[in-house]
Amino acid sequence: MTYLDTLKHPVIRRLSLIQFISYFGTWFSQVALFSMIVSFGADAITIAFTAAMAMLPAVILAPIIGIIIDRIEFKKLMGILLMIEISMTLGFIFINSLEYVWVLMILIFIRSSAASILFSAEMALFPKLVSGEMLKNTNEIHSVIWSLCYALGMAAGGVVTYYVGFNMAFTIDAVLYSIAVLLLIGLQLSIENVKHTDSNLQMIKDGFNYLKSKKKILHLILLHASIGLTSFDALITLLADLQYTSIIAVPLAIGWMNATRALGLMIGPFLISKIISKNNLHYFFILQGLAIILWSQLEYHFYIGLLGLFVTGLFITTLWSYTYLLIQEETDPKYMGRVISYNDMFFMLSNVVTALFIGYASKWGLSLEGITFVLGIGFFVVAGYYLWCKKNYIDVN
Repeated sequence: MTYLDTLKHPVIRRLSLIQFISYFGTWFSQVALFSMIVSFGADAITIAFTAAMAMLPAVILAPIIGIIIDRIEFKKLMGILLMIEISMTLGFIFINSLEYVWVLMILIFIRSSAASILFSAEMALFPKLVSGEMLKNTNEIHSVIWSLCYALGMAAGGVVTYYVGFNMAFTIDAVLYSIAVLLLIGLQLSIENVKHTDSNLQMIKDGFNYLKSKKKILHLILLHASIGLTSFDALITLLADLQYTSIIAVPLAIGWMNATRALGLMIGPFLISKIISKNNLHYFFILQGLAIILWSQLEYHFYIGLLGLFVTGLFITTLWSYTYLLIQEETDPKYMGRVISYNDMFFMLSNVVTALFIGYASKWGLSLEGITFVLGIGFFVVAGYYLWCKKNYIDVN
């Protein structure tokens, strides 16, 4: 089954279009956000915390997110969340100095909370619509859309931020979210919603107990969380600010670096999606680590470093979507929303830890090349962990 065959499903097709527009807007304004705080004179710790703030909601709110997803009808929930994202994005316009960086972080936290719920809701919805090869393709389409939007959004956002400023980028982002809301109106869903009569507290307990009893799912969640080691936002911003300013303006550097990595994210699935399996997954973790180490050795120059950054992106999308598929296939539909939210919690926690490691390691004097090298070594550890999981928990037949 091809990606085009999968997109013939009317709900998958419309959701993919909504995803494309909303994701493009998110990454379009991401360049403006980081360029803005750099222009205000933010230090490495502030940059790291700003990157971490976008990931914290999925960590802190995971039990609540799971209940929201399992209780509220998807289309209604999606409309509310998109409106929240519009409001918070427009709020960025009123930030004009580091004095209000705490307000900026609150706005980022609220917008990211809405984005986290929406993402988890979509990933919990897909297994209810499709299964097998079609579910695998749907996950990969979702990842490719994310990667394409990351590339196009970062590149376009860097150019627009450089030429017309932060506020215009935020305004365009809000308009894009508004278009996504209009497309949502025509979404036709015909799935039977599971009725939950238990209290919210009981649902939290049931979801936690279910996950605790499924050791295999827990190990798969930890494997998926390891992809958070590729959370390079803080690292890319520091490279642009500290190492490449003599070559290219910060907004353009951030935009082009992220766009180059995203190009690898987008191309990667077409190269390795058909060959990755439970039998050889550990090799791809090793290849991911080697790619990051290669990038660390090429960071001394902006344009040469772009080559290394492209190679790092080739494996990320497929590793992310394949490990997510393993979790979806193992989870009872009754608990899907809660398990997915806990999975996203661990994944985002990994992203937060990575962002803070980058910021504090830089502050303590470790070179950016050294920081990148350490992240690459981390994937060798993950490969060993997967081999242990395969031996003890994962059926490869």
